Formats: sequence, structure tokens, C-alpha cells
Amino acid sequence: MKRNADNEITHPPPDALSKAGPPAEASAKAGPPPVDLSKAGLSAEALAKAGYKHTPLGWLPKEWEVVKLGKILLKSQYGLSVPSSPEGNVPIFKMNNFDNGKMSKDGVDFVVWEEELMEAFVLEKLDILFNRTNSYELVGKTGIFDLDGKYTFASYLVRFQVNGKFCSPLFVNYYLNWDRCQRKIKAIATKGVSQVNINPTSLKDWLKIPLPPLPEQQQIAAILSAWDRAIERTQALIAAKEERRRGVMQRLLTGKVRVKGFEGAWREVKVKEIFSLIEESNDGLEHTVMTISARFGLISQKEKFDRVIAGDSLKRYTLIRAGDFAYNKGNSKLYEMGCIYRLEDIESALVPFVYICFRPSGKIDSTFYKHWFLAHGLDRQLKKIITSGARGDGLLNVNKKDFFNLKVPLPPKEEQTIIGEILSKADYEVTLLQKKLEALQAQKKGLMQQLLTGKIRVK
Repeated sequence: MKRNADNEITHPPPDALSKAGPPAEASAKAGPPPVDLSKAGLSAEALAKAGYKHTPLGWLPKEWEVVKLGKILLKSQYGLSVPSSPEGNVPIFKMNNFDNGKMSKDGVDFVVWEEELMEAFVLEKLDILFNRTNSYELVGKTGIFDLDGKYTFASYLVRFQVNGKFCSPLFVNYYLNWDRCQRKIKAIATKGVSQVNINPTSLKDWLKIPLPPLPEQQQIAAILSAWDRAIERTQALIAAKEERRRGVMQRLLTGKVRVKGFEGAWREVKVKEIFSLIEESNDGLEHTVMTISARFGLISQKEKFDRVIAGDSLKRYTLIRAGDFAYNKGNSKLYEMGCIYRLEDIESALVPFVYICFRPSGKIDSTFYKHWFLAHGLDRQLKKIITSGARGDGLLNVNKKDFFNLKVPLPPKEEQTIIGEILSKADYEVTLLQKKLEALQAQKKGLMQQLLTGKIRVK
């Protein structure tokens, strides 16, 4: 993003997508010389001279107003209290249909439409839906409706219709979704038995919103929308890459598609023939204390829990080295039979002694097996040897002897290596896109902080 000498946004980077920024779709605003209020040491007099005024929301540009939410609404309306039905013909938004400040049609339920009773509840484009009842984390979620077709909304949601003569619904929606505003909204939530509630009437009278001139609202919304489009495109690319990766994994790791130059059926061997059990305990030296997350793999306990949670059992933790594998017998939604991860990036680690840890022999390429284990390669066999459900500690009952008697494929080592390289490259492509997505999301967060407070002006 480029700024001129007055700290105004002139345009986003033209090659934005390649640099984790959106396309050049927004240009900026003229007006009083803007100032970056994040710079310390500016007196009230200096801010006033720079074109800012003190308001209940802090220092804002002098052209901006501060209004109560209720003053900019034409309508607020509770949704329908009707049951979903398999025979329903009109989609109904519920608490789980918010996605990044928009209403998503993914996973919507349907209701049987009764024209006379329900016509007043048909959503119009640019309506804003507000989640008035949910868990503390999710209450206050807000999304704008911009889909084609007839949709309605459930009773735990409230419809806000913004007066377009004075306000951009997109701008208002961005403000309501801004993390600072979300914290304010949650501050007035009242606790129920299992959920919390926000009274829309109180919200309309209590919540104050900064209101730039309408053209500036529209430009701010245009800039943030450009970042949203870049985020959505990147998310779509990640989904496509992951889908392709899953297909490639399924074909290569089962031998349905062979690497060029290799033929003949793969051998099948027991785990114990190519891996050995690790029984080395904590040696008292400096090692990272880790745990296995089903989603993220081996991660530091400090990173996950903000502290080492091992306690007195740390002396019994298993010591593993780079390239070793650890099987966490805890079941999860992602890995119902537990998950196996390889230690990478660091030389050694201590992991809970309840994990089954094993070391690859020199006869194999462990990268192939890293992908094979993560692709649920052992799940069917594990299901057969688990003696009962989860134990009191939440772990599955998997005997070490039974585990090492499970069978794994044994392609020629050269073929293992090629398959491992192909799949690692696919992983790397997804990782790059995920980093790009994180950068875009961080940029948008920073832009919201600057644009929604008038610290940086647009023209």
C-alpha cells in the first residue's frame, strides 16, 4: 500500500495478489491534511490543527459525526421462530451461517414457506444480520446479506436495515465486525443458563458509531472489500489445492497410480519390520517439551498451553529425535483413531510417555510414511485392535505389541522417495498459500484499525 506525503492512501500495490495484497481497486480522499494518530507526542492543539476533534470515541476527523446505532437504522426486526423441515422450500439463516462478515448459504436449513405469515421476513440485499443469542465467543457476530434469491432468518438473529441516504451498509457492517467494536458489543451481553444474550434495543441506544461523510464511507468499504475479495480468492485456491492434494495422496499412497518406471505389487510388512520402539526416557538435558495436536502435529507445550503442563511426569517423558514418529492415542474429530506425526525442524523433544514412539530403519524413506500415516493409513487396522472405547484419560486402548504387528505397504525405496517428494511439494504449495492468507488477513486488520478511526484518510 502506498501513501503520499500527507499519509493518505493513494492505491494498493498493483501486483497485490503476488504480494499478499488485493488488486488496485481503491483510491483515496482529499481533505484536511491527515495525520497518523499512532505517532506519539501529538497534543490536543496539534490534533485540532490537523483537522481532528475529540469525541466519545476518541480523536476523529472533524468532518465525522458520532451517532447511536439506532439513529442510522430504518428497521430492526427479530427473525422467525419456525422449525426447519426436510420439505422446506426457502432457506433460513441461523446462528451458524455467518462467515467473515457475510451470510453464507453453506449448510443452511429450509422452512416451509407460508406467504401471508412470512413475507415480512424476506431478506433484502444489504440487510445486516446480528446474532443476539449464542455462546460468549459467538454472540454479536454480524453479517451482511448480499446473495440472490429468497432467504429468511431465524429468531436468534436480528435484521438491521441501514438508512442508505446517510450510511453505507457495507461500512456499518465492517465497523460492527471490527474487533474493537465486537469487544464493546460483548461488554453488554447478559449471561443465561447456557448462552449469553444481547438486547438489540439496548444495543441501538448504547452503541456509538463513527460516521464519515457518505462518499468516504463508500471508499473505506471499497478498500476493505478489495481485501476481502483477495482473501476469498486465496481461500478458494487453498481449498482447490487441498482437494487436489487429497486426490494425489489417495492414488499414490495406495499404489493405484504408480511412479513411472515402477511396476509390480507392493509388499506388505509389519510395522515392527521397518520401525523400532523408542523406550529412551528424559535424560535430564535441555529438550523442547512437546505434545501432539491433531491439526498442527508436534508442537511445544508452551506454545499450545502457554506453559509446560507435564508436571512431575516430565521425568518419564519419552525422548525422541528428529525423524522419529509419535502416535497420540487420543481420539479427535480429525483423527478418530489417533494421529501419528514425525518430529521435524528440531533435533530432539520430550513427549508424553503414553505416546507410542518409533524410529524408522534405514530401509525406508520416512517421508513416504509421514504422508501415509497422516492419510489415515492405519485407521482400519487400529479400529480392529482397540479393545474398548476411550479410557478415563481420554486415550484409546491400543496395545504396543498389537500396534507393531499392524501392516504397512513397502514400495521400493526409490519409489517411496519420489512419492514423498511429490506430496511434500504439494504440502509446500498449500503452506505458501496459507501464509499469504495470513498476511492478507493481517493487512485487513491493520487497515480497519487505520481507516475506521480516521487515522488514515481516503480520497
